[in-house]
Amino acid sequence: MKNLPKISTFALAFLIFTGCSTFPNQSLVGKQFPDVQGTSLDGKSWYMPKDFRGEPTLLLLGYKHKSQFDIDRWLIGLDMKKATIPTYELPTISGMFPQMFSTLIDGGMRKGIPKPLWKGVITVYKDGELLQRFTGNDRPRGSRVILLDKNAKIVYFHDYGFSVEELNKVLQIYESLEK
Repeated sequence: MKNLPKISTFALAFLIFTGCSTFPNQSLVGKQFPDVQGTSLDGKSWYMPKDFRGEPTLLLLGYKHKSQFDIDRWLIGLDMKKATIPTYELPTISGMFPQMFSTLIDGGMRKGIPKPLWKGVITVYKDGELLQRFTGNDRPRGSRVILLDKNAKIVYFHDYGFSVEELNKVLQIYESLEK
């Protein structure tokens, strides 16, 4: 065991506890975001989409540890564009075992995410399968990018990985919502 390469607790938890069910990817524009509950890394309980109502919100859902690479590209692009859209990461993990080890998994995420960003990372365990069924998870390494209008209706959805074209498209839609 002592000669095995070290991997983060977070990565190990994802490898062991991520659900195995596959759901076909969906087209979500025009649909209402489902009611789900999560907890941010700073400990606040979130009831989505209720807590997002009143302003457009961008959600970056990740189903696998490797989704973080795609999410980071979206976050860097948003920062480079100086976007002001409220944005939340939703690590979405399904299955009973992840719920049982949520403290361990969240602790691993806290080690890799600067504390000022914890409020924007909302882990979804109990409703993880519901979200994966809703969006689909055929390509789980890519993130699911969802723009909600002020009434939590989905006005933009993308699940094919980051691209500058898609970044510009979501920002254009967001700007039209703000007018």
